[in-house]
Order: sequence, then structure tokens, then C-alpha cells
Amino acid sequence: MNPDTFHKGRGAQQNPDNKFLEHRYETRDDFLEYMQAEGEDLGPGKTQYLPIFPKTIVNKVTSPDVGMNWSLNPYQGCEHGCIYCYARNSHEYWGYSAGLDFETRILVKENAPKLLEEKLRSKNWKAETIVLSGNTDCYQPAEEKFRLTRACLEIFLKYRHPVGIITKNSRILQDLDLLKELAAHNLVGVNISVTSLSEKTRRILEPRTATIARRLQAIQELSANNIPVNAMLAPIIPGINSHEVLPMAKAVADHGARSFSFTVVRLNGAIGQIFSEWIRKAMPDRADKVLHQIAECHGGSLNDSRFGIRNKGDGILATQIHDMVKLAKRQYFRDRVFPPLDNSLHQQYKKGQLSLF
Repeated sequence: MNPDTFHKGRGAQQNPDNKFLEHRYETRDDFLEYMQAEGEDLGPGKTQYLPIFPKTIVNKVTSPDVGMNWSLNPYQGCEHGCIYCYARNSHEYWGYSAGLDFETRILVKENAPKLLEEKLRSKNWKAETIVLSGNTDCYQPAEEKFRLTRACLEIFLKYRHPVGIITKNSRILQDLDLLKELAAHNLVGVNISVTSLSEKTRRILEPRTATIARRLQAIQELSANNIPVNAMLAPIIPGINSHEVLPMAKAVADHGARSFSFTVVRLNGAIGQIFSEWIRKAMPDRADKVLHQIAECHGGSLNDSRFGIRNKGDGILATQIHDMVKLAKRQYFRDRVFPPLDNSLHQQYKKGQLSLF
């Protein structure tokens, strides 16, 4: 495998060392030469789905600036391969790399629906929105095979419990029947990620995601069925999509989104190394400029851990992005409201049906 080879269809171009593991893996030059002589490739290979059976499935979110208190992730790792994804770092906790492993070793929580039902039936649980998914996309390609997200939505509907959804995949429309029923009780809100209006940019940033046209179509179809949609224009990456804030906001508004949110990219943990190598291969002509501008938004570093600032950035470039966001909200979202979900119904359905007593 030539180190300069660009792995098409994948985001990360390497497997950086896992900081939690004692041993490090090194690919020696003599081994690479042997592989080349034998006509074999040491590329990323096919995606593997690995079943796991956790003891709990609903996670408390303690970070004060992510906009949710509870999350549920049916899958760990994500085949979408978004190069900037903050969730990459979590794959290290499972003994894998945040790089190619994150995209090719997908952990499947096959008992997720059962664990969710147990949680919602618990006497100590009080209804509060649970978000699918706060970490990895619940409608990534694995959902086509395992249907865990659909099974969880059926549980939320059965127990009349509010659920939020974050995705960048139009596969969500396959569950339109359940989403319409949940929306009829004001129990669901959907967040669709739109990172660019350029297919060229989308393909290299997010290689295995739905096209932009299909995402906008999903926003339109969900909205037409009275399912509230918030568009996530995230992350905004200086020098790559920062010039698209206004056009993206107009596009999602034209397709029916009730609101939009944004973040400024930050490259925490292993993502700094992964992103830096990727951009030097994918966009060599502007790599240094983009990396310097990202650092400008975070006090000179690619990462920023300060709550309340880390996702929005500061400095001149970040201020310009904020100003464009304010203008977009005034122009395209002046009278639009994303409704709060209903927490009051669940208590009557603790046993899976309406209680009469």
C-alpha cells in the first residue's frame, strides 16, 4: 500500500494509535514491499458488523453545551466516514482506532430495543427526550440490515415517549409511518445535517452519506407530514464550507425546516491527526490555509475544550460566521419555531397501554 494512496469511499486515511492501548502497530516498509510484490493491497477492506450486548442503552449526557440530556446509540462506529466526526474518539474506548476502524468496525447493539423498553417501563424513569443518536448516526448503512432504529421507534411510540433524531441519511424516510404517528402526539423532532450544497465537497467530507439533494428532499417530505425538522449546518469549516452559511440556510428554509443550528469545527483528540492527513491528500492546495483558519477559531489550536465556546469558536473568523448565522435567521427563519416535545403522555403508558386507573 502506497502511503500516498487515497482510499476512495472512506474518510480517514489511516488508523492512528489508540491512546488507551499499551502496544502500537507499525507497518514496516519491508512488509509493504512484500505485499506489493504479491499484488496484494493493505487497504481498509470491507465493513465488519460486530454484535455486542451492553447492559444499558440510554446514556446520560453531562456536557452542558450539546443540547441534549439523554442519548441512545444503536451502533458504535459509523460507516458514513465523515472526516471531522467528534464521535471517532469514542471508538478508542472499545479498543479500536478512531481512524479507519471507526468506519469499518461497526459495533451493533442487538439488544438495544429490549434495553430501551426496560428503561421506559422503569418506575424511576420520568419522561425526558432521548436522542437517537447523540454519537453515531442511527440511520447509517447498518440500519438497512439490522433495523434497530426502527425497533426503538416502535418502543417510543408504544410507550408514548418523546424522541429526537439526528441523522444525515435520507434512509429516515423508510420510517415515515412511525414518525407520522409519533408526530401526531408531538413526540418526535428530527435534526437533519446539511454540511454543503456542493456534491464535490460532500463526497470528500462525508463519503458514504446521502447526497445533498436527498437530504433536502427528506427535510421537505418530513415537513410536509408535519414532522418538525431542525437543520444542522454543522460543522462549519473555515475555507471549506464557511462561505455557504447563507445559501445553506436558505435551502433548508425553502424545503421546510423550522429552525437551524450550527457548530464551528474543532478537531479534538485523534481527529486532529486524522483530519490533517486527510486534507493534505484530499485538498493539498489549501490544506495549510484551512488548518490555520481552524486554529484561529480556537485560540491557536485545532481543539478547544472550553464549554460554551468549543463548538462555536472565537476570534475574527468565528465572529464572521456568527454574523452570517444571525443574518440567515433574520432573513429565512424570522417567524419559524421548533416546537418542544410532549413529556406528559408517557406516565399513562408505562405498561405499554393507556392506564385507566
